[in-house]
Amino acid sequence: MLSPFHRAKLAFMGAAFISFILSVSLWFLVDREVGLFVGLWVPAIHSLGTLILVGEDDSS
Repeated sequence: MLSPFHRAKLAFMGAAFISFILSVSLWFLVDREVGLFVGLWVPAIHSLGTLILVGEDDSS
């Protein structure tokens, strides 16, 4: 069973991965600029996750 900390961490990682896949798809199938814009979401999602999860207790 995953702790709430690990579930939140997994949610941010999943969101970033989906954003990455969407970015690559848009880059090749729609428009490079749109793909680049969506690709910028990946580090933003990771940064948000870091800000939210920092200080959480991982010892569960």
